[in-house]
Amino acid sequence: MTTDTVTLRPVGRVVGGRSEMVEDDWHDVRAVIRLDGETFTASAVLGLEGFSHLEVVFLFDRIDPAKVRTDPRPPRGNPSATPVGIFAHRGPYRPNRLGVSRCRLLAVDGLNLHVADLDALSGTPILDIKPYLIEFAPRHPVTQPAWATELMSSYFRGVVDVLNGTFERSSQHSDYLLVARSIVRRDDAW
Repeated sequence: MTTDTVTLRPVGRVVGGRSEMVEDDWHDVRAVIRLDGETFTASAVLGLEGFSHLEVVFLFDRIDPAKVRTDPRPPRGNPSATPVGIFAHRGPYRPNRLGVSRCRLLAVDGLNLHVADLDALSGTPILDIKPYLIEFAPRHPVTQPAWATELMSSYFRGVVDVLNGTFERSSQHSDYLLVARSIVRRDDAW
């Protein structure tokens, strides 16, 4: 195994939204991704306004690297859950403390990207941004264990409503319809 290190420079930071870690209810949390004006000009986001969603890579900068564990543990520390390995978790205590999120792009204003549903805290360093393309969605049925479905049931309110059939269709929530359609199999525990 290599012992090489990789150095990354943030392309921007999150401004606004949440300032404290909260596990659930990220739906419609509004924030701004402010790109670094010393590195970029508005030309860096030329054409981005034509996309509805972004994929954002960020650093869990508030996580102490010494507290990262790679041994199996229960999801979200739930003592009644079966332990799973580090790469079966999506939480912040990761070997490189990297987070990946898909969020809605609401507006592009110079180097300020107005977003919703970005589950990163105010001040978080943004490492990269890409437009989300439908063609990168899974091409085959998406499956996941029942514990993951239960765990995430309140993370983004709205998805649960789609899957339960209580969703009221509106253009504001069209992204949830895409997510719901990509989930082909649900466990009986749902």
